[in-house]
Amino acid sequence: MHSQILQKPDGRPLTLYSRYPIPEGIVAVSPSNEPVQANPHFRWHPLRGEWVAYASHRQGRTFMPPPEYNPLAATINPKFPTELPQGKYDVAVFDNRFPSMSWQANNAPTSIVETLPANGICEVVVFTQNPQASLGSLELSHLELLLEVWADRTSVIGSNPEIQYVLPFENRGVEVGVTLHHPHGQIYAYPFVPPVPARMLECQSVYYEKNSSGLLQDLIQKEIADKQRILYLDEDAIAFVPACARYPYEVWIAPIAPTATFIDLTEKQRQALAKALKTVALKYDGLWQRQFPYLMAWFQAPTDGKPHPEAHLHAEFYPPYRSSDRLKYLAGTELAAGMFANDALPEEKAKELQAVSVNLF
Repeated sequence: MHSQILQKPDGRPLTLYSRYPIPEGIVAVSPSNEPVQANPHFRWHPLRGEWVAYASHRQGRTFMPPPEYNPLAATINPKFPTELPQGKYDVAVFDNRFPSMSWQANNAPTSIVETLPANGICEVVVFTQNPQASLGSLELSHLELLLEVWADRTSVIGSNPEIQYVLPFENRGVEVGVTLHHPHGQIYAYPFVPPVPARMLECQSVYYEKNSSGLLQDLIQKEIADKQRILYLDEDAIAFVPACARYPYEVWIAPIAPTATFIDLTEKQRQALAKALKTVALKYDGLWQRQFPYLMAWFQAPTDGKPHPEAHLHAEFYPPYRSSDRLKYLAGTELAAGMFANDALPEEKAKELQAVSVNLF
């Protein structure tokens, strides 16, 4: 992996990554030369026992480029300036212009509940310069690089002693909410372990203490033995519709062996995960014959410097679809009670995805 660190005109850092040496002379660009001025804050939710971020400056953020925007010409059209510089590289990482958390946040306003500056990091990860591409269309070596990028960002961001958790994710599709034409995801780094991964880690820790083995590790072995919901499997990685899926077409991807973070992946594991990731992306698109919207989130161990033998790196895909022609978003029981009601059996949806033929090479 090759990388190069630049600075945008507005002061934000830009890191370029590539499978090949990156030429010198690449000039960083940004939509505005004005420094990013964001001062988000947290407020404590006493009934839920969790922090809520407030970032009112995001009201003015770009949702989608205007209709006349041409993503192919954006790098040379001053009317629609881009975040991506011209040059030969594969992946670009830069700070979000409209962050929900900022390391410069300070002086949180007082309230009747506890408040804190929302000190954290929000990065954008552009997977490729090709605006027409998707994860499923990228070469396997490009996906392997992306896994290395997530590892490097976890290492760089996690080295800050104030950061406790690094969460890479992708919101894909207009239905989910996108801000760039280019295939991209984000990385949120929190000064605490957020509620969902905290609950996962709690369950994994209890199981590990009782069984001396990983919860997801053992669940994967049960899925392999059951043979009903597997979409991809080799010696080092698996993709499957979990028996406990909360969403129709929900898919998990994981290394077979317990691996705490992206940093801990071996080259062989990265190669296998790249194949699993490409398989899932192609099956989603192949089933609907369109770019299928989803949220992809990667869960890993906290970056608190402590050993976490219970943690098992994995991705979870949450599609918003109930059927091929009807969208399903979270409703009353999911949002209010936190109890999901799935309209379809995981085995049925696994069969649909299994039937989609894909070509990884």
